[in-house]
Amino acid sequence: MQPAEIAKAIAKGGNVQAISDRTNFVFRVWREHETAIVKVYSSLGRERRERRALEALAGMQGVPRVLGRKSDADPPWVVFADAGSWNLATLTGNLVAARRAGEILRGIHEASPGDLSNLAAGMDSHSIGVDFIASFQRLGRYRRKLGISQDLLDVAMETEPPSAGEPRTAHTRPGPESFIVAENGEVTLVGWGWATLAPPEWDFTYALWRAHLVMGAAGADAFAEGYGRTLGADELRRWFAYHAGQALLTEAETQEGRLDYLRDLIVSLEESLANTRLTSLG
Repeated sequence: MQPAEIAKAIAKGGNVQAISDRTNFVFRVWREHETAIVKVYSSLGRERRERRALEALAGMQGVPRVLGRKSDADPPWVVFADAGSWNLATLTGNLVAARRAGEILRGIHEASPGDLSNLAAGMDSHSIGVDFIASFQRLGRYRRKLGISQDLLDVAMETEPPSAGEPRTAHTRPGPESFIVAENGEVTLVGWGWATLAPPEWDFTYALWRAHLVMGAAGADAFAEGYGRTLGADELRRWFAYHAGQALLTEAETQEGRLDYLRDLIVSLEESLANTRLTSLG
């Protein structure tokens, strides 16, 4: 069956609204007594990875509630309780929701990491250090396409990789768009297809970096307050440079044509590395 046909069958005559068709196919369906979210996976591997994460974290605050699934279908699908129609990227001034999002991510990091150990080898401090340099080396292939200077890349490759703690349960993509906000203010972290074991600094700094870009300083500060942790300014800059570099690399490797829309990412990289250089010289 096609994804839309699956959603219509689950709706049992109710309305169906397409939400996303980027990686997986996501629909909101109106059933007799509820609305629900239907996700139709693009591959068995994506379904299996997310299912394992959600089963390990079931019942935790902020984790999506599963109403039903069909893992052996072709393609596989899952039905979630509808967590809301907004997210932190659409509610950029909602500092209460940003704080709640930080609390939820901290709770996830405090879950037993053994629960997710069957997902993948994960990331650790060593692999992050190696990947930090490798990412900027690869980014050099697309320097002209992106419009970034060789000097900027040289600074990146001379920068000390960020520090990282012991691997814990990690979402790995906790950007503002992934924190869904309900009408009653409840926040749910969705999109667990890349869950693994990773240093908590990865999730925390990724979320903080994206919050700065999307919600501004106030939103990022509220998220950090909810999370209950801070990092030194120089450490944050190295992490921000890492995340900006990886985001640019992904776009450069997957997108054709003009990349003018990446200017904010380039500015983020420039600012992070400029401040890192000044700190190291000072």
